[in-house]
Amino acid sequence: MTRRRSEPRGHWALLALGGLALAALLLLDGFAHGAVGEGPHRTPPHPAPAPAAVTSGGPVLNLADGTPRSRRLPAKTIALTFDDGPDPVWTPKILDVLRRHNAHATFFATGAHAAQHPGIVRRILREGHEIGSHTYTHADMASAPAWRDDLELDLTQRALAGAAGVHTRLLRMPYSSVPGGLTTAEWRAAERAGRAGYLVVLADRDTEDWRRPGTAAIVDRAIAGTGGAVVMLHDSGGDRAETVAAVEQIITRLQPRGYRFTTVSAALRLPPAAVPASGTERFIGWTLVTAQRAAGALTGGLGAVFGVAGALYAIRLVALLLFAHVHMRRVRRGRRPPPRHWPGVSVIVPAYNEEAGIAATVRSLLDTDYPGALEVVVVDDGSRDATAAIVESLALPGVRLVRKANGGKPSALNAGVGMALYDVLVLVDGDTVFQRDTIRHLVTALEDPSVGAVSGNTKVANRGGILGRWQHIEYVIGFNLDRRMFDVLQCMPTVPGAIGAFRRAALASVGGVPEDTLAEDTDLTMAICRTGWRVIYEENAVAWTEAPASLRQLWRQRYRWCYGTMQAMWKHRGSVVQGGASGRFGRRALPYLLVFQVVLPVFAPAVDLFAVFGVLFLDPVAPLVTWSLFVAAQAAAGAYALWLDGERIRPLWALPLQQVVYRQLMYLVVIQSLVTAALGARLRWHTIRRTGTFADAPVPVP
Repeated sequence: MTRRRSEPRGHWALLALGGLALAALLLLDGFAHGAVGEGPHRTPPHPAPAPAAVTSGGPVLNLADGTPRSRRLPAKTIALTFDDGPDPVWTPKILDVLRRHNAHATFFATGAHAAQHPGIVRRILREGHEIGSHTYTHADMASAPAWRDDLELDLTQRALAGAAGVHTRLLRMPYSSVPGGLTTAEWRAAERAGRAGYLVVLADRDTEDWRRPGTAAIVDRAIAGTGGAVVMLHDSGGDRAETVAAVEQIITRLQPRGYRFTTVSAALRLPPAAVPASGTERFIGWTLVTAQRAAGALTGGLGAVFGVAGALYAIRLVALLLFAHVHMRRVRRGRRPPPRHWPGVSVIVPAYNEEAGIAATVRSLLDTDYPGALEVVVVDDGSRDATAAIVESLALPGVRLVRKANGGKPSALNAGVGMALYDVLVLVDGDTVFQRDTIRHLVTALEDPSVGAVSGNTKVANRGGILGRWQHIEYVIGFNLDRRMFDVLQCMPTVPGAIGAFRRAALASVGGVPEDTLAEDTDLTMAICRTGWRVIYEENAVAWTEAPASLRQLWRQRYRWCYGTMQAMWKHRGSVVQGGASGRFGRRALPYLLVFQVVLPVFAPAVDLFAVFGVLFLDPVAPLVTWSLFVAAQAAAGAYALWLDGERIRPLWALPLQQVVYRQLMYLVVIQSLVTAALGARLRWHTIRRTGTFADAPVPVP
């Protein structure tokens, strides 16, 4: 005996942890790239200078014991220093130039870049250069609080430990330059770093290459003056082609004159700046490097997914509108004439605990202008309430009540079909009411002998609250626009259980209503399409249904729908590689359903989180403009869809909020359904508690 697995529960904790991890990685990437390269630096209008002993001294400051001591480089000794890297494009080019000329340099790396490109850090050290700290995020140490400075320096050391297994004794503070330009605030930050054991390196010659003044200007500033010098350059933060060319010229012009190019530490005969990190420090650093690289890859990946998803949704929206227009012109230009002979119609109403609305449903079915014979077969599927008693008490002619043990909606439908007198079968949910002309429109659509089934136009009756408005918008914009497109492409995947008409021959060709999935309407429609019968959409056959009135009820309904649709897609997956009508259906409908009802909804929460990340940490204009354009396009499409359905456009005011709240709920439904399917659990039928929308009320009108 196979043990039935219960529906999964614990995965919600894993999903929450995954969301937190995703948010943490995005925050890490946002923190690491909040200030990249030589960003804007706000200097006070009249900054107080550092002590004269410092501003008039050399560029290398030793502040270990609180007494400032500065050093200058020996004559004809040049220490080329590069800030803001490593960069995957420009740092290797600079290293190539240095290697060709047997020159060495000092690279002041930001921790975030070192963590992102550990291979370049290792190459720098392997080729005899040295690494210094430039903080983790290129933070302005003069204006940041002391705790932020400590964090920046500590993270950089950990990044270097993880990237290359070393710590460094050298520091160049971002936005610093020559000693004469050092302010009091920068001096205090340098003092704190000195007490922590850092050798603070300024510059003799600031080339200001980050401004991209031209190669000649960079070279002139680098070789100006005599004697030894610490030269400030940059290997990241933008296009550094001018810097690469300048380095080549600086070396070729000065080496023949007896200048040597070495590191800051070697020039001053100091111990190497790189200090081996302990095993624990390397492991902690490896964790940081791995997290930083994962965060960078995640951000880049989500950016790509964001772009692809946006493009796909835009293409889908345009396609839906074009197909809706084609459908409207085709249907309204070629109105179907009424049948010469109106066939008898059997309306099958499966009912399980439908006492709140069954009377209204049955009355609406009989209150019809259909001129042919009509019967209503209500199949009570073992209800535990007064459903059967209410139907009996109506005592209406043409209504038959069939009682059976509870077996599920598909079995109730098959029982009703077996009892039906006629060959045109209309299947109706027990919470739905028809308009007077609905059955007539359904039967008229079946006049074409190639049509095996007709999907009606389902509308939400209880649309008064915000939840009802959201579902109303979804039914009109989503479901009905989709059906117009599927009609044109002849690949209708679903005739809704609320309203559908079938030929008995079409039902017989697929063995009746299938009972092995939870979306019997979708499963049945797919099977009929694959046999070659046409399935069309009749916009004038309107049915009013009671939508879930609470989030809990909505969740239960959509969970069953989504899981059942996935079951049906998997069941009919073979149609993708088949020929004829089956292949046409499979290659047109199934990829569309897979992309827009499974794949994109699964990635959508992460993409939405990335959009929030973009607003907070990247350029907020792009995600905000994208979202606004998306909502505006949805509103325009919604207005057109509502116009096609003869509805007012007033409910569209709820569309922006729907994108924020309702859409997220639908994404979680898809994720829950996928988890349930992946774990091999069997989802039980979720019944929806009815509120009696149609009790003692007339049939709604648009």
